[in-house]
Amino acid sequence: MTPTLLEAKSLCAWYGAAQILYDVDLHVNRGEVVALMGRNGAGKSTTLKALMGLLDKRRGAIRFLGHDLSRAEPHEAARLGLGFVPEDRRVFTDLTVLENLEVGRQPARHWADGTPAPLWTPERLFALFPNLGEMPDRPGGRMSGGEQQMLTVARTLMGNPYLVLLDEPSEGVAPVIVEQMAHMILELKTQGVSILLSEQNMHFAELVGDRAYVLEKGQIRFEGTMADLAADEDVRRAYLSV
Repeated sequence: MTPTLLEAKSLCAWYGAAQILYDVDLHVNRGEVVALMGRNGAGKSTTLKALMGLLDKRRGAIRFLGHDLSRAEPHEAARLGLGFVPEDRRVFTDLTVLENLEVGRQPARHWADGTPAPLWTPERLFALFPNLGEMPDRPGGRMSGGEQQMLTVARTLMGNPYLVLLDEPSEGVAPVIVEQMAHMILELKTQGVSILLSEQNMHFAELVGDRAYVLEKGQIRFEGTMADLAADEDVRRAYLSV
């Protein structure tokens, strides 16, 4: 049986007095890519931030590798091997590509059975992201949006995460970058890294996802395999079409 890495039960979250999430239940298994889908404002990014501990007000149970993260700070989650790639990238603009990667470096990790978890180095990441390999000394502020997106992912991987929370990887970047992002996600999956990604692009989600959750107004409206979602025109029309 494939072990569950991350599980949330009855997850609620607020921005100030406004409640955004309502009793969200979800889980991600080892080596699995799960898409969290929905329109703008459905609560996708809020879900990822709540899981990572980036919201001041949240409620519910969050467990990661057997650890209780319900009240954990973001740095505590990161040290346990939970990675987070924000939608707004947040690279260090004055630091070079290599310096940005060094900021994210964490020690090697092992799974519970003692086998090594994926170990990422700049060299391995440059093989995964050839664009970055061509500009190791370029400051982050002199990169395109797509290149910054790649750098943010690569910096997160330098922490050797067991699971990555990936927020809108295909949003606002050129089609060639979207294609590279899909390749990257599939490559991470072969390495045993799990991914929970928020996404609106159904085609992109179909390319990379094993399962999907669909959010609408902070509530889960659909849970199933990506093939089930692709075949359910009623759900897609009700909760995903613009």
